[in-house]
Order: sequence, then structure tokens, then C-alpha cells
Amino acid sequence: MSERESMPVDVVIVGGGVAGLSAAIRLKQLNEDCEVVVLEKGSEIGAHILSGAVVDPKALDELLPEWRDMDCPMAQTPVTENLHWMLSKGGKTSLPHLLMPPLMSNSGCYTGSLANLARWLAEQAEALGVMVFPGFPASEVMFAQDGAVTGVITQDMGVAADGSHKADYQPGMEIEAKYTLFAEGARGNLTKKMKARFDLEADCQPQVYGLGIKELWDIDPDKHVPGKVVHTQGWPLSESDTWGGGFIYHQAAGQVAIGFVTALDYKNPYVSPFQEFQRWKHHPDIREMLEGGKRVAYGARAINEGGWQSVPKLAFPGGALIGCAAGFVNVPRIKGSHTAMKSGMLAAESVAAALAEGREHTELADYDASLRNSWIADELKKVRNAQPAVAKYGGDIGTVLAGADMWMRTLKIGLPISMKHHRDYEVLQRADLHQPIAYPKPDGEISFDRLTSVSYSFTNHAEDQRNHLLVEDMDLQRESELGVYAGPSTRYCPAGVYEWVREDGEEPKFVINSQNCVHCKTCDIKDPNQNIEWTTPEGGGGPNYPNM
Repeated sequence: MSERESMPVDVVIVGGGVAGLSAAIRLKQLNEDCEVVVLEKGSEIGAHILSGAVVDPKALDELLPEWRDMDCPMAQTPVTENLHWMLSKGGKTSLPHLLMPPLMSNSGCYTGSLANLARWLAEQAEALGVMVFPGFPASEVMFAQDGAVTGVITQDMGVAADGSHKADYQPGMEIEAKYTLFAEGARGNLTKKMKARFDLEADCQPQVYGLGIKELWDIDPDKHVPGKVVHTQGWPLSESDTWGGGFIYHQAAGQVAIGFVTALDYKNPYVSPFQEFQRWKHHPDIREMLEGGKRVAYGARAINEGGWQSVPKLAFPGGALIGCAAGFVNVPRIKGSHTAMKSGMLAAESVAAALAEGREHTELADYDASLRNSWIADELKKVRNAQPAVAKYGGDIGTVLAGADMWMRTLKIGLPISMKHHRDYEVLQRADLHQPIAYPKPDGEISFDRLTSVSYSFTNHAEDQRNHLLVEDMDLQRESELGVYAGPSTRYCPAGVYEWVREDGEEPKFVINSQNCVHCKTCDIKDPNQNIEWTTPEGGGGPNYPNM
């Protein structure tokens, strides 16, 4: 049996997104001799990064004040126009800007590719001496005898589907670290284990999620307005008894990023977030913009929606959660990159202080405390009632209450809205309580099928590797997920990974097309029995998002 190689470092960061890279840069700014490794499961930095995105530059201004003059791709397109549409099936009402709470302003923000921002941040980190390793997922956490985190083990390579070792088998490497920062993004598989092991959610509400689905379009130049930002709510989710909304961001190079977020606390197992997105594109005002254009990319990603009340304990012996691994998304603003970056910076400052004092594998309590006294906390507390209001009272009344609460919080007061979060899978109801939804067929020009869409995510997984989507009890899946809930996995997955196949005279078979997986983590979140677990595939597997 091959023996694992070991690499001792000061800090290992699991995840090469903007939070992890900001932490790495800040560590090097504070101590140029600090040995920092960033592990990224995608084939390259940015390959798995997907966001709208409209970026508040607040954290970037603190991290790299001269970024606008450093060829940063995010500087290309400042926001020039900010609109909010309430959609009906055939029309829209544009909310007057004066009615929007000040917290919703996009003044001073920029729109562009978060993946490209991550690529640029990786260049800045490497220039400072950070070791960035794409294609190396962290698959296990290492612990000392006293229970402290001591680093991670990267994914074994060259393991066949049957578990045997292929000719090119390479065991994963042990990255031994004095401190480990988990920056895996929403619903990270190692983050889940840290939350359970250290009971990090004991004093907070459960995290809840939305599924964001995005496309990038080249549109008619005459329709392109650089910096124009539009958010929508209402139709079509108003017909499916759920909530969420869409976005339209006019970005650089004549491209428009469009996307749709469906809250995953929906009750009806027949809801298909992918189909809701396709339906939304056929709204007259959106279809008109897309006509004559060409879709060039597609992807999907789970988004934290729990808000401030779902932020867990952040530090534990030897490690900490940063970025969307912890959940700092400002839900009504649909922004989380600036708060993610700031959390990484705060964690880095705490780690640097600990290392300077000769400490290792200790609990970074000062990181948790400093974050809860930072502008992250100030911002998220001001919008803490937005998600509960809409979830409790519905899209129309809930939006009015959420807006009123945000206005009142500018005056240091707020509405007494409170609601216990239920985990998204707990809300799903039996299929016999609902009617199937008749979604229109795609036209191949504005709307598309899932398998064609997945090809635009440029997803690739090595042939003959173990299935990274694990079903604990296949009988339970058949009896409950299919028998009771009518197979919601075939609808909530935006990549067509799951199928129930019936052959004459045989029991239905649950087919998992893991090669299609875009790593959105929805199955891990929404399966009604929590019977599906998303784990890391072989290094570099998954989507290869360009400019997303």
C-alpha cells in the first residue's frame, strides 16, 4: 500500500474562492514568511466559481486599495443603473428607486465575473508567495489526540469505480497545518463535518438555501447597456407557491449574465427550479432582450439564505469557517462576496496573531468575536428579517414587510418578525398533497433542456472513478423519495444527474449520472430523507466555468 506524503505548512486554506484567497493574501501581508497553501478542487482557480455578480468593493478596498489600477477585471464595469421589477405573467411594475431601502443601493458597486476576480486574486496571492494548488480537493480532516484539527488529506487519485487502484493511482497528500481555514463555499462537505463534530450550530438557526441557476449570453449590441442591473421577483414563482427571483446584469464585452434563484424551502415536490428559470426567460421583457442573442455558458450553485441568525460558531481548535462555508450572504442584496472576503481577512488577522505568539491548533476565539463586532455583523443584522418575512408571509406581503423593516432599521428600530428556520428538506410535503406542474417544452432558442444546458457548463469528470454522490439506503430511496415524494431528485437537480428508470417486471432503479454533476449541492440539501451525500470527486472534476 502506498504511503502518503506529508507537507507541513503554517496554514492550509480549503477552497480557492474569494474568501480563501483574501485570507491567504492578508496572511502574507501580515507575515511574508508565513507558509500558506490554498487547495482548490476545481481544475483551475475560478473553475467552480459561479455568482451573478454585483460586487460591493468594500472589502476589496481594504485588502488591496489600489485594485482599480491593477488590471483587476472587476473594475471594467461599474453599475450605472439599478432597477427592480415586480413581474406578472405578461407585464411588470418597476419599483421607484426612492421606495427602495438605502441598504439595497448598488451605488459604487461593480458587475462582472466572480470567477475572473478569483483568478486575479490568485495571481496576487501567488506573487506574495502563497502556494495555490488547483485540482486538489481536500477529502478528509486530520485531528490530534486532543481533537484539534491538524490539517487535511487531499483526494486519492486513480481510484476506479469499483474501488480498485488503477495504474496511475496516487494516494492523497497530508497537508499538516498549524491552522486550517475552511472556505469551501455553501454546503461544503468538510464544513458539514466540522459543524457536526464541534456542534457549531448549537446556538443558531439552521442554514437554509436557494438554488441559483445562471446563464451567460452574448446579446445584440443595440440592447446592451453596460452596468445596467435589474432584479425581478413575482412571476413565475408566484404560480408555484414558492419564492425567489431573477437577475439581469449587463457586463463587459457585450455580455449579459442572467439568473434565477429559487428558495429551496418549497413544499411542492413537483417544483423544478430549472424549469422555473426557463419559464422566467419567456417573460416578454426578458425574452425581447435575449432574442437575437446566443447563450454561451450555464451553471448552478446553492446559495446561503439563512442570514445573520444562521451564522454558526466560527472557530474551533485548530480551524475556522470563513466565507460562504459559514454563510454571510446578504439575501435581499443578493451579495456575499464582500462579506466573504472580509471574513477571510479577519480570520487571517487572528491566525497571524496566534502564530506570532507561538500558538498552534488553538481555538481562534478572537476571530469569532471580531467578526461579530465587524461591519459584516452590522450589515447582516439590518436585513435579518428580510428572508423570514418573505418565507413566512409570501412574496407580496413579505416583500412589503421586509422593505418596511429595512427602512426602519436605518432608524435603529425594526419589526418584531421572528420565525424558526426549518431545514429545507423538512419542509417538503408528500406528493399526494400536490398536483404535478405542467412546464412548457423548451424552444431551443430562449429556453433549453437540462442535458444541453450542462454541456455549456463544460463539466468533466474522469471516466471510471468512484461515484461521488453516495446513497446510504437504496431501499429507503425507492420507498420514500420515489414512493412518497414522487422522485423530487429528478426535478430539483439542475444537471439531470438523477433518474428513476423502470423496466418491465423490475423494481424502479435509481440511476445516478454523476458525470453530469455541476457541484451545486442541491441533492445534499433537499433530499427528503438526507439519504444522499455529496462528496469530492477526483481532482479537477466538475464544471469548468468560463467568465462566470
